[in-house]
Amino acid sequence: MTTATTIHQSVRCCNETWEQAYARFETPEEEVAKFVKRLEWFGASTWGKDSDILEVFCGRGNGLTALSQMGFTNLAGVDLSADLLAQYRGGAQTYVCDARELSLPDDSQDVVIIQGGLHHLPTLPDDLAQSIAQAARVLRADGRLVIVEPWDTPFLRMVHRAAANATLRRLWGKLDAFQVMYDNEQATYDNWRSRPAELLGVIDRYFRPARRRIGWGKLFYLGTPRT
Repeated sequence: MTTATTIHQSVRCCNETWEQAYARFETPEEEVAKFVKRLEWFGASTWGKDSDILEVFCGRGNGLTALSQMGFTNLAGVDLSADLLAQYRGGAQTYVCDARELSLPDDSQDVVIIQGGLHHLPTLPDDLAQSIAQAARVLRADGRLVIVEPWDTPFLRMVHRAAANATLRRLWGKLDAFQVMYDNEQATYDNWRSRPAELLGVIDRYFRPARRRIGWGKLFYLGTPRT
C-alpha cells in the first residue's frame, strides 16, 4: 500500500541522471547482499523476526528486500519518491513521506533504519535534527536506530581523487558511475561530510550510541533512544 502525505519538495534525493548512474554502480542483487551484510554487523540476527521495522529513504526497497530475506515480516518503508517506491515488489507497506514529518504513530516501531539518505538533506543541521527527532518519536523506548552514511575518511578522499581522473573512469565503469552520482549531489554531499563532529552531536542528542564504527568512507551507527 502506498499512502501520500504532505511532501516537502525542497528535499530532492536524486534525479534521473543520478538514478542511471546508480544502476551502473550496483545491481539490485549486489545492493541486497550488501544490506544483508551490514544488518548482520548491526546484530540483526538477534532481533525478533516479528519486530516492527521502518526503513526511511527506502527508495526502490532493496533494503526491505534484504530484511525480508533475513526473515523479518513486519516491514514498512518511506521515501519522497513515489516513482522509486513503485519499483518495489515486496510485501512491506510503503508510504510517500518526508523523513522530517513521518506519518507513523508514536512508539510504533522497534527499529528505524536509514541507509544513505541523510546526506541528501539540504539544510544542516536543522533537517537532520528534525529527521532524527522523528525517528526517536516513532521508536519504542527499547527501540534501535540504524544509520549508514558516507563519512569523510582517508579512504573516501582517495576514492574521490581516483574518480576525478578521466583515464581511471574510462577503465572502470563503477568509478565513473560514482563520479556522476557525486556530480549530481555535490552540494548536499559535501555539506554533509564537511561537519562530522556537529552532525554526530545532533544524532547523539536523541540517541545513545550502542555501537559505532567509522571506516572505509562510512559511518555505521547503532543507537537507542534517550529517555
